[in-house]
Amino acid sequence: MRLANIGNLGIKELRSLVRDPIMLVLIGYSFTVAIYTAATVMPETLQKAPIAIVDEDRSPLSERLVDGFALPYFQPPHLIDQAEMDARMDSGLDTFALDIPPDFQRDVLAHRQPTVQLNVDATRMSQAFAGAGDIQAIILTEVGKFAGGHQLQTPTSPVNLDLRSRFNPELNRVWFGSVMEVINQVTLLSIILAGAALIREREHGTVEHLLVMPVTPFEIMMAKVWSMGLVVLAASAFALVVVVEGILRVPVQGSVLLFLAGTAMQLFATTALGIYLGTVARSMPQFGLLLMLILLPLQVLSGSFTPRESMPAGVQDIMLAAPNTHYVMLAQAILYRGAGFAVVWPQFAALAVIGSVLFGLSLARFRKTLATMA
Repeated sequence: MRLANIGNLGIKELRSLVRDPIMLVLIGYSFTVAIYTAATVMPETLQKAPIAIVDEDRSPLSERLVDGFALPYFQPPHLIDQAEMDARMDSGLDTFALDIPPDFQRDVLAHRQPTVQLNVDATRMSQAFAGAGDIQAIILTEVGKFAGGHQLQTPTSPVNLDLRSRFNPELNRVWFGSVMEVINQVTLLSIILAGAALIREREHGTVEHLLVMPVTPFEIMMAKVWSMGLVVLAASAFALVVVVEGILRVPVQGSVLLFLAGTAMQLFATTALGIYLGTVARSMPQFGLLLMLILLPLQVLSGSFTPRESMPAGVQDIMLAAPNTHYVMLAQAILYRGAGFAVVWPQFAALAVIGSVLFGLSLARFRKTLATMA
């Protein structure tokens, strides 16, 4: 093995990438627009939810409840009658329909604990479940204020809950969406670039040129790994500093350099996986189909969308063999909770082992492919 060969071949890969405008646009889009979009379009816990209210009481208290639902969490309530409520929900016009019964204020003042009916369109999952709790909180708050103004005793809880939201005190969806999208794009682009580089060699006929040169399969493969990995590493650093911290104003808690070191370990594994897929696929369309089979489980089951603890035990065990699982754990610990190397070293070790195995398998497959072409 000669390091000069690996370096020169890697530079050749970078030059080939520069001459591929489609790949350059993909890289630019993935680490800028895609991250910004994923961070900002994630639904709020509740934002501009449509609500209709049937006010059968027409009292100061019921009017106070109507005024309690306002932007940005709710759209201005539509005051409707009982006959319109079901029709509006059937038409999908309202996510929530609140029915305030007659004599509501009188029953509150008389300590009769009246019942308020809330109908929820549960097909709108991003708002329905959280919104029901928020509506209950608004009603209890407004009734409590009204009761206090009339010097009424309201039931008090025997326990006070002191809620402290750590790592994301603003409960801002952008903090989660932006970082997770950077993680997903690292995996996506590294596999695509490495596999496409190999397929591009085959389609352009330059593999045959490499076979007659004094280079080994290890040198060829290592050149693709470091060059494509370097591109994704630089793009992820740019996205984290400029897009996430700069444009989206997300405060990164931990060391960016430690995160990039973990990203480099992840890239070692995923670029090797991309080369393996590139040896299996015979064309870019086949490569794209293989990506669909590989990327979806890697991203969906890695813990970036759903906590691993919520998955079946068998799935959790199987996904320990995937590099994404350890990379997500590593990235979340560093960027969200400010963890140091003493906390995330098991994930570094796991990525090193998984990357070495994938690299060995890819190298064996790559050598076999070259042998059949010789």
